[in-house]
Parts: sequence; C-alpha cells; structure tokens
Amino acid sequence: MEEDEVIHGDFYLLAKSYFDCREYRRAAHVLRDQTGNKSVFLRCYALYLAGEKRKEEEMIELEGPLGKSDAVNRELVSLERELSSLCKNGMIDPFGLYLYGLVLKEKGNENLARKVLVESVNSYPWNWSAWSELQSLCTTVDILNGLNLSNHWMKEFFLASVYQELRMHNESLSKYENLQGTFTFSNYIQAQIAKARYSLREFEQVEVIFEDLLRNDPYRVEDMDTYSNVLYTKECFSALSYLAHRVIMTDKYRPESCCIIGNYYSLKGQHEKSVIYFRRALKLNKNYLSAWTLMGHEYVEMKNTPAAVDAYRRAVDINPRDYRAWYGLGQAYEMMGMPHYALHYFRKSVFFQPIDSRLWIAMAQCYESEQLHMLEEAIKCYKRAANCNDTEAIALHRLAKLHRELGYPEEAAFYYRKDLERMEAEEREGPNIVEALMFLATHYKAQKRFEEAEVYCTRLLDYTGPERETAKSLLRGMRMAQSSFPSMDVEHFHP
Repeated sequence: MEEDEVIHGDFYLLAKSYFDCREYRRAAHVLRDQTGNKSVFLRCYALYLAGEKRKEEEMIELEGPLGKSDAVNRELVSLERELSSLCKNGMIDPFGLYLYGLVLKEKGNENLARKVLVESVNSYPWNWSAWSELQSLCTTVDILNGLNLSNHWMKEFFLASVYQELRMHNESLSKYENLQGTFTFSNYIQAQIAKARYSLREFEQVEVIFEDLLRNDPYRVEDMDTYSNVLYTKECFSALSYLAHRVIMTDKYRPESCCIIGNYYSLKGQHEKSVIYFRRALKLNKNYLSAWTLMGHEYVEMKNTPAAVDAYRRAVDINPRDYRAWYGLGQAYEMMGMPHYALHYFRKSVFFQPIDSRLWIAMAQCYESEQLHMLEEAIKCYKRAANCNDTEAIALHRLAKLHRELGYPEEAAFYYRKDLERMEAEEREGPNIVEALMFLATHYKAQKRFEEAEVYCTRLLDYTGPERETAKSLLRGMRMAQSSFPSMDVEHFHP
C-alpha cells in the first residue's frame, strides 16, 4: 500500500512538473489512470487549460491578437460530463467543484455554476479563485442576496469585492475599512480602499493612499494604473512621469505598466503613442478592461470614431457594467451626429454610475441637441448633476440659461444666484459671473425690487466694457422710477 502511494505520488509530481512547464496535455496523459482527488483535479484542470491555450491560438490565427473569434474550448463537453458524474457520486472535492463551476459558467449554465461554486467556497473558503468566479456571476444585488454562503472572514472579502463591482461603493468601502481593522498591514486592502474612493471621485484621498502604498511597497505595479488615472485627471504631469518611469524600471511588460505609460503620453497630447501602449497592454492581456476603455478615449481624441466604438464595445463585452465604456459609446455616437443612439448609451452609463455628474451633464447636452431639443428632460438631468457634486460647475449655469429660455424668470434667477454664490466661494472669474449679474440686475429691476437690483448693478460697475454701461443705464432707470413714485406719508397708515 505504501509503495502504491509512492508510485502515485511520483505520477502526480511528474504531472505537476509538466503542468508548471505549460505542457498541459502531457500532464493530463501522465495522470490518465489516477483516481485520487488531487490527481483528478490536476488532470481535468490541465485539460481545461490545454483547451484554453488552443482557443487562444485559434483566435490569433483567425483574427489576430486583439480580434474577435468564435473559437471555443473543445474540452468543455467532456469535462462537464466527467465532473458532473463525479459530483453526482459524491466523489469530488472543493477544487473539483471549483473547476466544475468554471466549466458550467463557460458553457452558459450560470444558475448551476453559482450553486456549485457556493458549495465549493463553503467547503473550502480559502480558494479565492472560486470566490472570483462566483463574483463574476453575481450581476445583481438580488442574485447576491440569494446565495447561501457560510459565515467566514473570506466571505467579507468577497462581499467587499462584489459591492465594488455592483457600484455599491460606500458599502464596499465600509467592508474594507472593517477588514483593515483585522488585517492592519495589508497592502491589498489599502489598494482596494483607494479604488473604492476613486469610484467615489475622492481623488485627493486616493492620491494620499497610493503615495503611502508606494512608500510601503515601492516596486508594486498592481493597481497603479488606477493611481495613474487620478494623476491624469488632476493633470499632475511630473508625478505621472515619475510613476511611468518607476514602473518601466520595475516591470515594463505588465498590462498595468503599459496603461500607465499610455496615460502619460495621452496627457502629453501624443495620442498615437498612447494607443501603441494600450494595444501592447491588450496583447499581454486581451481582457484588460481599462486598456480597451482608455484606447477608446484616445481614438475619440483622434476623431477616429469607428475605432473608438469598436474599443468601447470590446470593453462592454468583457464587463457589461463598465459605465466608462457606455459613456464612451455615447460620446462616439454623439460625435457621429446620432443623438438617439448616444442617448441610449448615456442612459446605460448613468444606470451603472448614478453619482457621476459628468454623465448626467453629457446626457443633458444630448437632450439639448438640435435633433432632440428636449429641454425639460435636459433640465432634469442638470438637476441630477447639480446634486452629484458638479466639480466642473456646468449644471447650475445651464439650469439658469434653460429656465430663462423657457420663460421661467424666477427659476432662472434662483439658479443664477446659486451659480454666483458657487463661483464666489471657489473664487472663479469669467463671463458666467457677468451673465449672472446682468440677468439678476435686469430681473430684479423688472420686479421693482430696486435694492436687490442695485446690489448687482453696483457689482457690474467693477467690470470694463459694455456691461459697465448697461449697469449705469439700469441704475439711472431705477433712480428715475423711484423718484416718480409719490412720497407716502407714513402717518396716514396708522390706525
């Protein structure tokens, strides 16, 4: 008996060596007569990866490294048959269940795949690959709530990750912060907190977290593409340049590194070079979502809308919940003068990210287009944007103008006042201030609220140009109007 175990162990070790050398079929062949759980799992997993490897080769042969193809893993049918039989007979371990769930997911049997993966993680909670596959099948909160998961600390990591994927950013952040209390020095948790705050557009805090992360782990490349997105958004050219140089020196042939370098060239305005690096990232990992989306953005900048649409469509094929790709599709179709299509994609983007003011503004501008001219709908979108921390200060100004155009002067005055208060608080300058002062001065004069009108006219006198002369004219008109009123003897009104 002991001799048999040694022989079987030798078979397993030989197969494992072939597996590690990516000789998957040789590994499976060595284990063809082995019946132990470890051997069965390794043989089936080797066959699955052999099928995946051949599928990748067929895709490249048919369509090129980034092309689409109908190639399939030809091992799935036989694997499903074998693993299903083992499962029914109770001869399968948690790792076999994980592989069975993976095969079912690939074949489109999502309900059974979820059930099998739940059984796998409940039996052995430490297999994060099984949790990850289960996460990809939790596309709604209802599906997530329907899972019968055992209580375990790994479940908390899973829920935090799923919440992030389902755009429940505050819930995800709360979970990660609770986990950080237990796993105090975890760089992974720190990075996930940064990504949750990035989704909430708290860029200042995200930057601080990533700087701290790099001090603790200076050669980290994982998740640094998110940091580069923050630096790109804030136009921190020198910091992004330093980060790009840093990842090149650490590992230049990682998808994250290529995306960081692509962002660097994009910020420099060298969009052709940027596309080269995003394509390089996709050659390293064709399912790298950020690269498809960012490459779409670059094609939009280059006015190559067909290529942009293709890139965005590839992104939503990988992750249908990626609001950035839906937003990009909306922009692309808007550029092509197809607002009805654009509106459809903008609606998809705000469905998945309702807290982003930019998406509401884009949809509002689409409603304002000449072909649609749905101004009431545009107003609703601008109101949502104004309630979502509109950092670009577009929504309030547009709300004021639209209400003025539609003949609602009181509402227009309300939004002009709010816009003026905001511009003053942020110490902004520009034509919007003059426009607001002019409207408010004229409006209050027409309402015979001369004291309020005089305040705005006086402020207009600080400007040079035609607005100064208009303010003087308004002030003269108000003084004449006031002097024409008969003086009232207050005593006549006493009882």
